[in-house]
Amino acid sequence: MPRRGLVAGPEFEYFKRRFFTPAEVAEHNQPEDLWVSYLGYVYDLTPLAEEYKGDLLLKPIVEAAGQDISHWFDPKTKDIRKHIDPLTGCLRYRTPRGRFVHVPPQLPRSDWANDFGKPWWLGSQYEVGRLSPKTRNIRIINTLTSQEHTLEVGALESMWEILHRYLPYNVHAASYTWKYEGKNLNMNDTLEENGIRDEEEEFDFLSMDGSLHIPAILLYFNDDLTEL
Repeated sequence: MPRRGLVAGPEFEYFKRRFFTPAEVAEHNQPEDLWVSYLGYVYDLTPLAEEYKGDLLLKPIVEAAGQDISHWFDPKTKDIRKHIDPLTGCLRYRTPRGRFVHVPPQLPRSDWANDFGKPWWLGSQYEVGRLSPKTRNIRIINTLTSQEHTLEVGALESMWEILHRYLPYNVHAASYTWKYEGKNLNMNDTLEENGIRDEEEEFDFLSMDGSLHIPAILLYFNDDLTEL
């Protein structure tokens, strides 16, 4: 594990996030910044939107920008869902929102170019990470400045990934010791693995508002101005 001053950890200049929340995907909802999620993964389709800019076949994808489109796909084959076309009696892609980029036309056409290789949904070239199957809120309190921030994080994210989310609020976040209930956190583990339980189900069972109790992580300054 590389070290930066007093602090050991990943090199954040090359750090790659593994998980994204549905709320983060929803922020990328424009043709010039177009993300979608499906079948548990997140994809940046901005390059595809740029390549087919002005093409009517892009319209269904633009309309779905920032959304989860898993219902478009067969989870077993990872391909677009299919049905028997009533006009031709053939097995065709099912596209209730209209035919989109890389979906062949209903009938043979001489003006359809099929030299694009793999359809965009079958490759991994646009994949940016995984969609967090469950999210939770966590409070982070800087004991040096008394500043407090509440973050929505993925339940499977490591503490290093949560620290990476926190960097916009404190570029020296890695210069702090992260603690919960007086114990140092293992930054390679998740919140749950560090003993910070997700009690949402218990609160739901008791018909209580879980937002009234959000676990707090305390940050203690290490006298080392590490900037990530």
